[in-house]
Amino acid sequence: MAASKPPTVQEVQEEGKYAIDSPGSPTATDIPPEEYDLEENEERAMIEPRSYDNPKLQELMAVLVDWINDVLADHRIIVKNLEEDLYDGQVLQKLLEKLSGEKLDVPEVTQSEEGQKQKLGIVLAAVNRVLGHPRWSQQKWSVESVHSKNIISILHLLVALARHYRAPVRLPENVAVGVVVVQKKEGSLSHRTISEELTSTYDDLGMRCERDAFDTLFDHAPDKLQVVKKSLVTFVNKHLNKVNLEVSDLDTQFHDGVYLTLLMGLLEGFFVPLYSFHLTPQDFDQKVHNVSFAFELMQDVGLAKPKARPEDIVNLDLKSTLRVLYNLFTKYKNIS
Repeated sequence: MAASKPPTVQEVQEEGKYAIDSPGSPTATDIPPEEYDLEENEERAMIEPRSYDNPKLQELMAVLVDWINDVLADHRIIVKNLEEDLYDGQVLQKLLEKLSGEKLDVPEVTQSEEGQKQKLGIVLAAVNRVLGHPRWSQQKWSVESVHSKNIISILHLLVALARHYRAPVRLPENVAVGVVVVQKKEGSLSHRTISEELTSTYDDLGMRCERDAFDTLFDHAPDKLQVVKKSLVTFVNKHLNKVNLEVSDLDTQFHDGVYLTLLMGLLEGFFVPLYSFHLTPQDFDQKVHNVSFAFELMQDVGLAKPKARPEDIVNLDLKSTLRVLYNLFTKYKNIS
């Protein structure tokens, strides 16, 4: 019987790497050692290893990586792995600053775990403020979950940002993954597997949709776009002037929902109670409330549900603002 050939150094290294990287038996649930260190009734969730093989999950991760790299191209930042590159808050900080146009007051580089978590906390607080969903978002991501490289939390966070800022990418719809939830009860661990939805079906302008006349104006006829804007300014001022208000810049003056709400009252001839909206909105949340309220008024008087999201208007998305105003112009252009 011939002696077996000793393994090469490379084969030994590959075997070691496989032992570290391998998710183990496809039918068993791998629970990392740190998951055993739970307080009584504490829960932790992690992605089921098999879910990494889900083509839609792989597509979602690839789309988000490409989007982040496009946004941060000026910074010469290249993200390759979402868990490894985003957990310490450094890339998330740059991403949010670029998307929001606001500089965050955080230390530039920090190596210690405590410093990383402190920085990440500031960045995530800013994210929650921008998204306007602080209580909801805390269920989806936290400093602990992102810093521990929990891919589910990181993906929820990135999908929310991509949707909020209307990223020019196509997110795969209805991506769901298996999540193992581990809980310590009466001193012993139990685990259950649930399905977690990362993306759903999108029918608004946060995603690609059928192109319309405004897409054409923006892409191919900027001169005509100016004519349309001038007509809309004339139209809204004809009515806002009745209460001594005037608009000169459609790009910014409708984003807080105040003029939009007052305009609806003027067009329909009813008084809008001041308690039903924020006359001087202080934050993103209050502006979204105002625009949402104006959208409700539009639907109450028989107009179709606006294609834009309230967040699009608040984020100064001109195309969305023009679509909403043009719908009003079409219905009310002949009233005095």
